[in-house]
This record gives sequence, C-alpha cells and structure tokens, in this order.
Amino acid sequence: IVETVQGEGGINVASAEWLRNLQTVCRKHGILLIVDDIQAGCGRTGDFFSFEEAGIEPDIITLSKSLSGYGLPFAVVLMKPELDQWKPGEHNGTFRGNNHAFVTAKVAIDHYWSDRQFSDEIKRKGRYISERLQKIVTQYGEGRFTTKGRGMFQGINCVNGEIAGKITSTAFKKGLIIETSGADDQVVKFLCPLIISDENLKQGIDIVEESIQEVCAKENDIPEEKIYFNVA
Repeated sequence: IVETVQGEGGINVASAEWLRNLQTVCRKHGILLIVDDIQAGCGRTGDFFSFEEAGIEPDIITLSKSLSGYGLPFAVVLMKPELDQWKPGEHNGTFRGNNHAFVTAKVAIDHYWSDRQFSDEIKRKGRYISERLQKIVTQYGEGRFTTKGRGMFQGINCVNGEIAGKITSTAFKKGLIIETSGADDQVVKFLCPLIISDENLKQGIDIVEESIQEVCAKENDIPEEKIYFNVA
C-alpha cells in the first residue's frame, strides 16, 4: 500500500522509477499493489491519477477528498474485476456514498476531465508554485529550507515544526490558512484548490513569503534539519 506523494508524512515524493520497481517486486511475488490516491489523486499532481506519470497499473486504488467535486463526503475503491469478491449491495455503509455526491462527482469528472485542458492548467500552476517556492528557499532559511512535492501538491521543509508553526501562525494573522505536515509538522503544506485563480495563487504565496521573511528575521540561527530515520 503506497502513496505516490505522502501527504501527512511530509510531501515525500516517490520517483517514477521507484514506483515501477515496486510494481515489478509485487508482480514477482504475487503481491497486490494498492495505491492510496486519496490526497494525491483527482488531479492534485496534474494527471487524474497520481501514478499515471510512472506508467504503473495498480491492482486497487482508493479515492476520496475532492472526488465529489463539491466538498461532500465521498470515497470509492477501484479494483481489477478479478479481485471483486463483493456481491451486489454487500459493500454498503452510512458514509460510503450518497446520491448527492454521486451526482456532483459525475458532473465534476465530465466537466473537468473530458479533455486535457484542466490537467494542463494544473501542471502550469504547479510549475509556477515550484518556481516561487524555489526562490523563497534560496532567499530565506540560510540555505537549509528545501522544497518538496509535485504538481499542486507541494511544500517547504522548514527544518522543524517550531519554525513551520511560527510561519503558519504569522500567515494566519495575515489572512491565510495553511497547514503543516511531516513527522515534526516541519513542512508548510501548499494544497490550494485546483481551480484557484492566478491572482489568488500569487497572493497566497506572497503572504507565505512575507511570513517566512518575518520569522527568519527573528531567528538567531536556523538549525540543521533533523534526521527522523537512519538508513543503513
């Protein structure tokens, strides 16, 4: 079970090569390859499914979050037909689907994913986010801040949760709500709406940059990044 981009884990991106190798290992040993696309899917990385870039074919895919296209509770499990053991009506529950969400999800998919235009727009905005964030980490953080992610699923690793928390608190006072993720909440997480206007996107990143500038100006020294996992 894998996220191609870890959301709550700190915007950690699995490379296309790593995903292809993982699929090879799964096929070799008869292991099901399950992609959790709840955060990274539905266009967040540019393509509808986050794994399309890698060219892999998961056995099972989970989708949720923005799937309804209208902020409604909605989640689905996609699986290859030969894996489907459910009988009609057997897989049910209070929060697994509702008529309203089914309707809005279909309309959203028909409207936004009938051609490549929406996907191309997401990738264009993603490139803009990458360029802006790279300039920010180059200018602030004494060279110790780094960028992470792809598409419109990106973040700035601010070394530790204390600094990241100060940045998000400062941004909140300036009118922007932005969250953090990672083992120490050290990553300021950019997860803006896919349909955001260029003007609002620029304004939001401007606020983050101003907040980072203010916080860094008050810090005597930016520490080294903490190592959370030792790899032998």
